[in-house]
Amino acid sequence: MKKDYAGALLLCALLGGFSSAQEVVWQKDIRSSTQDFLSQVVTTIDQQYLITGSSIRGNSQKITGSSSPATSQQNNGYDFHLVKLNQQGEEVWEKYFSGKNHDFLSATVNTQEGGFLLAGSSYSGKGLDKKDDSKGGSDFWLIRINEFGDELWQKTIGSTADEEAKAVIQTTDMGFFVAGNTTLPFGSAQGKQAQDPKIKGYGSKDVLVVRLDKNGKELSQLILGGKGLDEVEKMIPTKDGGVLLGIYSRSNLGGSKDTENYGEGDYYIVKLSNTGQIQWEKNFGGKGDDHVRTLALTSTGYLIGGESRSERSGNKSVGIEEGTDVWLVAIDLNGNEQWQKSYNFKNRDVLMGMSVLHGSDDKTSKGILLGGYTQAEGRIENDDETFWMLYLDQNGNEQWRKHVKGESRKREERLSDIKLNRDGSIILAGTSAEELGKENWKIVKLGDRQVDQLIEKQDIRIYPNPVTDYVYVELGFEGLREGAFEAEIAVYDMGGRKLETVKTKNKITKINTQPLIQGAYLVVVKTNDKTANAKLIKK
Repeated sequence: MKKDYAGALLLCALLGGFSSAQEVVWQKDIRSSTQDFLSQVVTTIDQQYLITGSSIRGNSQKITGSSSPATSQQNNGYDFHLVKLNQQGEEVWEKYFSGKNHDFLSATVNTQEGGFLLAGSSYSGKGLDKKDDSKGGSDFWLIRINEFGDELWQKTIGSTADEEAKAVIQTTDMGFFVAGNTTLPFGSAQGKQAQDPKIKGYGSKDVLVVRLDKNGKELSQLILGGKGLDEVEKMIPTKDGGVLLGIYSRSNLGGSKDTENYGEGDYYIVKLSNTGQIQWEKNFGGKGDDHVRTLALTSTGYLIGGESRSERSGNKSVGIEEGTDVWLVAIDLNGNEQWQKSYNFKNRDVLMGMSVLHGSDDKTSKGILLGGYTQAEGRIENDDETFWMLYLDQNGNEQWRKHVKGESRKREERLSDIKLNRDGSIILAGTSAEELGKENWKIVKLGDRQVDQLIEKQDIRIYPNPVTDYVYVELGFEGLREGAFEAEIAVYDMGGRKLETVKTKNKITKINTQPLIQGAYLVVVKTNDKTANAKLIKK
């Protein structure tokens, strides 16, 4: 054991701080015979995982679990593809949503009421699972589903131009913001837009932001952009009920854009209010090409991440080491810069995801986890086309970095998304292929001892509390390993009567409280050697 430990330390030193603390908890490979696109992994409230993307189903692939019997008339194009995994990486269900042409799923968000909203781009008219006619070109296609993947409602939004949905969030009033790109010509208006002179194109590509209520009713539209090309890459909710947009901009002043670009392409950041009004905007960039990819909320503001080809210039105060470097900018709630940092893996480094670890008081950010992959430019490095992780402290100082092969590695692997979970585990999701055009989905769950030590544990957590319908009981006993224990969860009234008992092997368990009357209850959890309890309030 001592010899192995020393070897791990030596490897850590040789690799410049790489961590040996990660272990593969499980790996799930979802195989395909065509080029499948994985867009996102969503961690559900009970710590299950929804993997979303776009796939072409071969004739041999099962179509059970499709959203409707009509899908037996199999579409030959791309479909929305969803796979839900439990905490152990086992498949819970698989769903497809199909039109008669290509349909690409780009973004998914958990809804506070349970379930998800899917946002993608559809080239399909009415038919199969798609209930609305095409507006012309490609349109936003939104589908609201419950936790079992059953459709609740859907909506098509677009014009005679091309629209592509890229991001979706839920707001504090249970409604939604959907953001994407449009090629609406300058000054043109279609349908509803003809009644609103503000809805018009400004450049070759603009950003379209649509606000909806919880039932999918459209409340407002907004076009953002200058006279060149502007593409939204990411959108996150803000604490005041608004949204922050990360836009890749190749536009100068003009249109709705009040800021000048510093170079070929800039990070263009726009803050909207909860009613969709512009509150402020900022540009960050050097003289080269800087491409924003992702955003995150911190305790003091926001974190912006992407790739940079710019040397020190414009308002970029850090240079580049080689090829394309990862570039982070931290800003306060008003968009003022706090710090910026650059990181390099050699060749073209592509940042795909970012998670911030918050303190329990929500007043501190303890760390930042980045995930991406590196593409070869010129010579090929050993770890090109491999998932990588980079962990930073709250000020952007590197703590460790690691390439993640999982249980196996193929020739070309590209990370699509990364999530840092409340228990300190990490989910990486991407594509894996021996050759282009035959991409499988690859999902890896890692346990990380270093991150785990930063997580503030409670023996038992109950949420939401007070509860109306369903409550989640989360176990945080020290040393508890997923699937390697059995616990009993009991609900008592204040008179000491046991009302319900659930046995579980999961750290997070969903319990139905609908039969309970309004009042206070006691939840008691027992494992082989530990007991904990907490009060539950039923509304």
